[in-house]
Amino acid sequence: MLLNETHDPGLPSWVASAHKADTDFPIQNLPHGVFRRRQSKEAWRGGVAIGDAILDLTAVAALPSDERPMDDEATRALLAASQTSLNALMALGPTAWHALRLALSRALRVGAPQAAAWRSCLVPQAEAEYQLPVEVGNYTDFFTSSHHALNAGRVFQPGRELLPQFKWLPIGYHGRASTVAISDTPLQRPAGQILLPGQPQPVYAPTRQLDFELELGVLVGTGNTLGQPLPLAQAEQHLFGLCLLNDWSARDIQAWEAVPLGPFMAKNFLSTLSPWVVTFEALAPFRVPLPRAEEDPPTLPYLDHPEQVRQGAIDIALEAQLQPAGQASLQRLCLTNYRHAYWSAAQMLTQHSSNGCRLQAGDLLGTGTLSGPAPEQAACLLELTQGGRRPLTLPDGTQRHWLEDGDTVVLRGWCQREGAARIGFGECRGQVLPHAG
Repeated sequence: MLLNETHDPGLPSWVASAHKADTDFPIQNLPHGVFRRRQSKEAWRGGVAIGDAILDLTAVAALPSDERPMDDEATRALLAASQTSLNALMALGPTAWHALRLALSRALRVGAPQAAAWRSCLVPQAEAEYQLPVEVGNYTDFFTSSHHALNAGRVFQPGRELLPQFKWLPIGYHGRASTVAISDTPLQRPAGQILLPGQPQPVYAPTRQLDFELELGVLVGTGNTLGQPLPLAQAEQHLFGLCLLNDWSARDIQAWEAVPLGPFMAKNFLSTLSPWVVTFEALAPFRVPLPRAEEDPPTLPYLDHPEQVRQGAIDIALEAQLQPAGQASLQRLCLTNYRHAYWSAAQMLTQHSSNGCRLQAGDLLGTGTLSGPAPEQAACLLELTQGGRRPLTLPDGTQRHWLEDGDTVVLRGWCQREGAARIGFGECRGQVLPHAG
């Protein structure tokens, strides 16, 4: 990803709130989502976050052509981006994505001749509600953090070292697209088969070990033809953007069912996505080298490329917070970073297609739990409490082994470095409700 004029940290916008120091959505970001005014009967439509507002792309598309000067490629992308999902935009490919981003950036800058007309296309985010930004056709969750793989493995099998396969290929499993939901969707405590300690047979009961998982969702743009793998050198041209992902998990159900075939009922009840999709182009200033050590095995050629080694990782700070049941304040559970992931998003995509598997616009790839090397960077309660054996004590003295009914988990992410504008992802939120049975 090359830097261009849209990344200039000095760009001024006529949207004043885009200049607030703590905004996630300066003009250098311009993430996409799908919204309507809260409690209205308006149609869902595409929008772009700017400051504390949403640029309504349907309203922009309805303006006279002289009030939205764009070339044909940008206009085509605008019409696709204004629809009820981002799938059509994502299917157009990187040339169209860049053309639209550039046109929107120029129109939102101070001095843009269309500024007066475009002001009427802004909707306050405080008045909006959101639906999933994409129609998710398929969902695959990967295992890209070696730290999570090692720590989680030791919870279930004490003393276990990292499995040798982990550093040879990005490992994943197929999730359930039908239970991917938008932020603020309540989570009803699920039930399943659980083998209680010391018991000879399992029981069917609500999970007692409900957990969060701090992940990123990788959204596929243009897909591939059945039987045609995607080479690593081209993979990022097929990736549209990233969002926050909470892959809720029931650890007691997982412990009973995971051997021999892996995750199933412990993870398919709900996976929560944030409303805003930050494009890979917006993330270009925050690329960093992939973490590799001299003792690591050589990467096989189909998963190896100099550019991936040099800038395959992305420096994204990731935070999980807990609002305990009955309390108003949020307290930090963990602070980690995507730069610690062993496998990149492009390597995930290449691995997924390497046997000819077809991927399509809107497919969701989860990064897996993004734990870092330090204890406070453990990105789930399974690690933070060592499988529930040691309580996690929060700053106010509240303790948790696992999530309790009424708890709310909030995920956030942001990028910042000297010489670049800070950009963020908004939030991904969900509250635990009692079991419905």
